[in-house]
Amino acid sequence: MAEPMKIRAQVARDMADIKILMNHPMETGRKKNDNGEWVTASQPHFIQQVTITLNGKTVIDGQFGSSVSKNPFLGFKVKGAKAGDELVVTWVDNKGDRRTDKTKLEAKPS
Repeated sequence: MAEPMKIRAQVARDMADIKILMNHPMETGRKKNDNGEWVTASQPHFIQQVTITLNGKTVIDGQFGSSVSKNPFLGFKVKGAKAGDELVVTWVDNKGDRRTDKTKLEAKPS
């Protein structure tokens, strides 16, 4: 199982500022050797589907591909949020592995 995601979710007024770091190798299956030539290094292993909900309502439902870098980072804002709301982030990769992490939105310190 993958390591937990790092999620920071803070609310100021009714706007949530959300930052997510997903721990995943995001292996394309192709690498360059010491001579700079492309070689097949391993099987591709990358996140395909990402779903983010706030209090059960989907705010992001997206797809990634093999060109996304290792340990993808998402940052976005959601209007209409308040401290205590539950944020759930789920990803599924091309090998069927999945990870779900939850957090509560916090009031942004003034």
